Amino acid sequence: MTAGPGGYPEDSRYLPIGEHGLIGDLRTVALVGTNGTIDWYCCPSFDAPSVFASILDADKGGSFELFADTLAKTKQFYFPDTNVLITRFFAVDGVGEIQDFMPIEEDSDEVDRHRVIRRVACVRGALPFRARVAPRFDYARAPHTVHQQGSRTTFESESLSLALSASVPIETDGRDAWASFELKEGEHAVFALDRIGDGITPRPCPIAEAEEQFASTVRFWRKWLSASRYRGRWREVVHRSALTLKLLTYAPTGGIVAAPTTSLPEQVKGGRNWDYRYVWVRDAAFCVYALLRLGFTEEAEAFMGFLSTHVPLTGVSSTGPLQIMYGIDGRSELPESELNHLEGYRGSAPVRVGNAAVNQLQLDIYGALLDSIYLYNKWGNPISSDRWEQVCTLIDWVCENWDQPDEGIWETRGGRKDFVYSRLMCWVAIERAMRMAAHRGLPADIPRWRRARDTIYHQIMKHGWSASLQAFVQHFDDDVLDASILMMPLAKFVSPTDPKWLSTLDALGSGLVSDSLVYRYDPEASPDGLEGPEGTFSICSFWYVEALARAGRVDEARLAFEKMLTYANHLGLYAEEIGHTGEQLGNFPQAITHLALISAAFNLDHALG
Repeated sequence: MTAGPGGYPEDSRYLPIGEHGLIGDLRTVALVGTNGTIDWYCCPSFDAPSVFASILDADKGGSFELFADTLAKTKQFYFPDTNVLITRFFAVDGVGEIQDFMPIEEDSDEVDRHRVIRRVACVRGALPFRARVAPRFDYARAPHTVHQQGSRTTFESESLSLALSASVPIETDGRDAWASFELKEGEHAVFALDRIGDGITPRPCPIAEAEEQFASTVRFWRKWLSASRYRGRWREVVHRSALTLKLLTYAPTGGIVAAPTTSLPEQVKGGRNWDYRYVWVRDAAFCVYALLRLGFTEEAEAFMGFLSTHVPLTGVSSTGPLQIMYGIDGRSELPESELNHLEGYRGSAPVRVGNAAVNQLQLDIYGALLDSIYLYNKWGNPISSDRWEQVCTLIDWVCENWDQPDEGIWETRGGRKDFVYSRLMCWVAIERAMRMAAHRGLPADIPRWRRARDTIYHQIMKHGWSASLQAFVQHFDDDVLDASILMMPLAKFVSPTDPKWLSTLDALGSGLVSDSLVYRYDPEASPDGLEGPEGTFSICSFWYVEALARAGRVDEARLAFEKMLTYANHLGLYAEEIGHTGEQLGNFPQAITHLALISAAFNLDHALG
């Protein structure tokens, strides 16, 4: 074996995380590798058990392979201004391509079909192709049977059935299905994989229908993107981020998942593997800000609808009125378990489903939620009187409970601490509520809120400042740097040109920044209860860009931003982290990274004039 990312042996059974594109139907997605293989697909929703999961276990996880059956180079791109993915094969005898997409069936009886269409074309010469469909239902735990009838092959498990329609002959061994065929220049073949049952009947997908659905899917994405108001310098990458965020939206509720995958590791062979297929409250303010800035008011309204419907502001549990995350359908129970029969990406066990961090106390989420409500009230629609009463209840709780240790923004499992970022965002919660009350003349206990807000401010200034580092730090009365502090000027807690902030920015630059990439913190200096090192966090890198721009260091900000763009994958997508050799690490793609990219681009455009 050759050496792979991070110095670990390269496992040729696995593509690098970044060697994938994404397709979806606003309810679930599939990851398609540059080799033409779908190696991650959950049906019928983001957080449903997987059907294809070879990205988590190359041997047992299941996949849908489709490739030119000859020595060929591959390239991948999105059909312009869409989420239709094209994988091209360049061989001695010809050039072929796969057009992968999921039709968007809004307001239709077909919405639960979740059709995946794989349209194969030979565009030059002649090429042999091979397909292999090997579903492994319920995270490869449930057996299934295979039945054939004409051009349809049905895979049936106890909880889910899928029908494969193909325009070429299919063979089966009772478990998997495969096909070998040759296409000449101008010829096409089509594979369509449908969920069936619960009123969804099998339906063929002839070549002509696939062509029509291709055209209608292209029209949908281009019409959606045409609502964007962004006309800045980085239109292509901003619009790719917007298209990605739309793919990560669960249309029935308006929630946006943090990422569509689980257990892709923050370090190969490490144990920092989490399930991100849920809606984080922390993403709320970033989401509303980015969507409204771009002009996607309907999506911002839908996300606020998710918060209004599924995030109660009045109930109080052991960790307060809010959980840090919710299911895409608003459910609060997300029990965490390990799938020990799966080896994990390149042996990075454990594979986890569910997320035990749901029960952590993370006080920063109150600032994120209130900031999103404030932004929506300012740029969207005024919040209702009922919602304002809930806000008041929430702020009263924050005034009573802000002064306690918590697990912090990074969801550490090393015990609770007095994290500066948590205090900062409690300040944001109270400050934004006071702004709304003043702007609209809404009733509020302003004297009480002001006392709490000012007390937090003074506490941060006294205990969150390190005289030895000349910087704001991770938690009170310590000397550990933390990239979350980059949010201080972004949240308007401190002036971006305040001397204390400028020295903090210098300290972060020398202590946590490497070639524009930003580490969250040093796990050795601040043990987080987890084993092993980690890569740099992409969201922090975009926060760094924005902090530089706001501080007037515009040339540095632009260079850092342009460098960050080189760390994207070939399609402009980002995982959670960037490894030591520039590889994508962690769940992929990550919504909040693309939200931060949009925010950084907007503010850098503004600073450049």
